[in-house]
Amino acid sequence: MPKSHFPEIRELDLFKGMKEDHFLVLMRGSYVQNFPPQIELISEGDPSDFLHIVLSGSVDLFSGWRGRETSMATVTPISTFILAATIKNAPYLMSARTLEKSRIVLVPSENVREVFEIDPLFAKAIVTELARCYRSVIKSTKNLKLRTSLERLANYLLRQQIRADNATEFDLLIEKRRLASFLGMTPENLSRAFKSLRAYGVIVDGTRVQISDQSDLERFAKPCPLIDDHSI
Repeated sequence: MPKSHFPEIRELDLFKGMKEDHFLVLMRGSYVQNFPPQIELISEGDPSDFLHIVLSGSVDLFSGWRGRETSMATVTPISTFILAATIKNAPYLMSARTLEKSRIVLVPSENVREVFEIDPLFAKAIVTELARCYRSVIKSTKNLKLRTSLERLANYLLRQQIRADNATEFDLLIEKRRLASFLGMTPENLSRAFKSLRAYGVIVDGTRVQISDQSDLERFAKPCPLIDDHSI
């Protein structure tokens, strides 16, 4: 891999504190590849041969069972997937495909495990990242199990509004079919849910969302930091 890519990879919290010679060991045999949209990068059940780092574009993590498929998460730059499988040397529990043209670094999993054994700061960063991912899964599970589909959609819109600097109007960043899957709904239920949220000041036109009554929507959604705040 060209060393010109090293600085942006080093900016990741996962690699920021590790020794330079250990980082070079990690990058040994790594390479950067450009992928067009809708290319499957990994398949669930396959061996975890590489740790992936998304430098540009975006990647959908998804899973399927008996003809059904669900979207689990979207990975955007600069971040990694799927770290737990790499460390555990276990099969992937999810598949991954590009959503758009993407530039991705592939780091051999055996390199990651080798450096994990000898670099304490790298090991600490990995534990921290795995803890963050674990807490994210717990919050997602609570969201699915404790809220109705309408409450899940309302809180999703409030989270997206925060990411849009609290604007009263913003665009959905993923297509509605994928949003329905992510929220545990069918596309038809999502469409009905959007219509139901009109009573709380939500107006949707295509991918454009307008929140005309902030307080009313918040009273209905009852956002909770122990579910919705992914910074804690």
